[in-house]
Amino acid sequence: MNEMASRWLAFAKEDLQMAQLAMKERLYNQACFHTQQGAEKALKALIAERGKLPPKTHKLIDLISILCMPELEELRRDLLLLDRFYLPTRYPDALPGILAEALPTQEDAKVALEKATFVVDVCRQLLEGGTQ
Repeated sequence: MNEMASRWLAFAKEDLQMAQLAMKERLYNQACFHTQQGAEKALKALIAERGKLPPKTHKLIDLISILCMPELEELRRDLLLLDRFYLPTRYPDALPGILAEALPTQEDAKVALEKATFVVDVCRQLLEGGTQ
């Protein structure tokens, strides 16, 4: 794994740790935000591993499309779920209707953490096995 990919992956793991800490403090909004960020940074690690500069986007679906890796297609549903958390967890005036409730619930955060952990694990395995 190259240095830049390693740095992106380290940041992804930190975001998952932050999500776990937020869960313990019942800060479900922040937990969901950091799960989305962890998945985003793990995907950007894969882009960096290919020697490309990760784009300045937060949309996970865009990142998976850039990668064009069949191994990632199984993650598409998880990424769509995690993408739902980016805007409403950052901005109080985000588009209404993105989430069913005003803020993520404990169950939302639990599911998001499970999905993001899976995404980061898949990306880590691909990075350790080589993606080029």
